[in-house]
Amino acid sequence: MSTIEAAPAGAGRSDWRRTLAFVTVLIAFVVEIADATIVNTALPQIRRGLGAGDIAMQWIAAAYFLGLGSLLLIGGRMGDIFGYRRMFMVGIAAFVVASGLCGLSRTPDQLVAARLIQGAAGALMAPQVMSIVQLLYTPLERVARLAWFGVLGGLAAILGPIAGGLLIEADVMGLGWRAIFLVNLPIGAVALAAAWRFVPPLKSEASIRIDLIGAGIFMAGFAALLAALIEGPERGWPPLTLLALAVGTALIAIGWRHAKRREATHGSAVIATALFSLPTFFWGLVAILAFSAASAGFLLVFAVALQQGLGYSALHAALAHVPFSVGVMAGISVVGRRFLPRLGRKLLVAGAIVMATAGTAVLLRVAGGDARDPLTMALLALTGLGMGMLAGPLPPVIVSDVDRAQAGAASATLKTAQQIGGAAGVALIGAAYFTAGDGADARLAGLYPAAAAFAALLAAAMFAALRLPAVIFKR
Repeated sequence: MSTIEAAPAGAGRSDWRRTLAFVTVLIAFVVEIADATIVNTALPQIRRGLGAGDIAMQWIAAAYFLGLGSLLLIGGRMGDIFGYRRMFMVGIAAFVVASGLCGLSRTPDQLVAARLIQGAAGALMAPQVMSIVQLLYTPLERVARLAWFGVLGGLAAILGPIAGGLLIEADVMGLGWRAIFLVNLPIGAVALAAAWRFVPPLKSEASIRIDLIGAGIFMAGFAALLAALIEGPERGWPPLTLLALAVGTALIAIGWRHAKRREATHGSAVIATALFSLPTFFWGLVAILAFSAASAGFLLVFAVALQQGLGYSALHAALAHVPFSVGVMAGISVVGRRFLPRLGRKLLVAGAIVMATAGTAVLLRVAGGDARDPLTMALLALTGLGMGMLAGPLPPVIVSDVDRAQAGAASATLKTAQQIGGAAGVALIGAAYFTAGDGADARLAGLYPAAAAFAALLAAAMFAALRLPAVIFKR
């Protein structure tokens, strides 16, 4: 089969064929997002089954993000070099194998290692999703297509813990918690076959060579940064985590300088530094970094406060997110899809204001003991609406002016910003929340400083959105 170069979206390709390719990458995207959160519900069962301690439990959840966040840039560049479908299929196959290793793990260390491999596989697969969509559709067409990613991604993250609880309760074939990983095997097999059949072998037109040195520097930098953000809040920021934070930041700066030099001498690097000169790309990345931090921190403290502050069960706490998920779907599929081409940055600013106002009110009401009343539910739906008004539009805004030859690098950089932002949000908002101490009263009192940190991050997202061009999508 001949390679189809990055061509004008839809050239020589029927709409139904593009739709089947789109659905295929959408399935892989949903599985990758769900696996980041599905393990949360299973942690108590895993602890009993494997005899794991507190630190092991933390790393079973965090190893996935570490493997994913530290390898996304190289995963995106490998798509540019070797072809997006090829690396997408390699990522799916590796993800299936890693999921099998997770389900067969006999010790906590084995499960942590398997989760790390699973995240690394996701880093090969995830950047190709955005790249394939970017090459199949025009910028305005992407608004509608990427809305589906926002809707299903939000649902997958929120419903992942619920699905995990239901799988464990069903105890399929006596597998217990192992079923949450082994269920990926048949889903992955279907996605792999569909990718081979329906996804075209798209490839970047640019002549790009792999930058192993740059990839290693960025990988080490992001790994140190993410490890510090994961460990720091849990341990009270001991000197070693602060050192890792400083080393990670320094390595990323060194990697940036290396990339600039390599682009000057070889024409390409693991990261496309020229992309950061595009206002839509740079300020969009800043906005999604702050937004991802606010979202991850909000979901963490909201869920923990419901359980440890108000005594909710894990399943009831997950079900309390339903109004939120409805708001997210409406914000992405209705408001974002309809108004982004016309309103541009104004929609993003409005989303940040709605999310900050309603989300802060939710946290303050929960702190006062109100979580089941209609007003709190309505505010939670508004918080989701504001989140959807940001989560859906931001990705198409960020890649709107990106040359298709840089699709993989842009997609990987976008995904990396989301991962770093999420980890930073857990660290910043989580640290503000947990400083109040233990006990139900302390868990509720901690929502006050957490709400302030949440609002500050969304203010940063709003500032970045205001720096975007007035006209983003040129008709």
